[in-house]
Amino acid sequence: MIVYIIIIVTGVVSFLALQDSNVMNRFIMYPYAVKQNNEWWRFITSGFLHADFTHLFFNMFVLYSFGQYLYLYFDSLFGHMAVYYFLILYIGAIIVSDLSSYIKWHNFPSYRSLGASGAVSAVLFAFILFDPLDKVLVMFVLPLPGVVWGAVYLLYSWYMAKRGGDRINHEAHFYGAVFGFIFPILIKPELFSGFVNQIATLLR
Repeated sequence: MIVYIIIIVTGVVSFLALQDSNVMNRFIMYPYAVKQNNEWWRFITSGFLHADFTHLFFNMFVLYSFGQYLYLYFDSLFGHMAVYYFLILYIGAIIVSDLSSYIKWHNFPSYRSLGASGAVSAVLFAFILFDPLDKVLVMFVLPLPGVVWGAVYLLYSWYMAKRGGDRINHEAHFYGAVFGFIFPILIKPELFSGFVNQIATLLR
């Protein structure tokens, strides 16, 4: 249910913000306002806003596709704590993703950022940690093992973050993905050895 709740809340908040610029301006990630006015809530609220309905649909579709399976993994490992760990993963990824924006742009009054892409990247990469050989469709067409797709995604995000110029916060994607991979390992370190063992079967 937690995945559906996140999707519903994100959908409602995004819809309201797209209809009312005051809502959008109040909750969007605005590093300059965070620094000047201590508006720290933006580190979380920005992850529930989207630039348009296409942006919203794509993020929620990926969350729906992988979030349910990830929660089942969490439930099998962590029992009643699964829902709390899932929420920490998701909200934590929003914060980590926005932190990179804050550090880089807090002195630039014109900069804004929004979207759940960092959190969704975290969900996807946590899923890859649990099942690195499962196929992920690239652009909904090309099936690749998750670990291969993940490596390409990280390299692409890092390159585009350095290049810039396309108005997409690739750094948020990158740091969200890294957080999503690392967080479950911090809770249960043996997950990393399980990940390595699965990768070893791919290389044999």
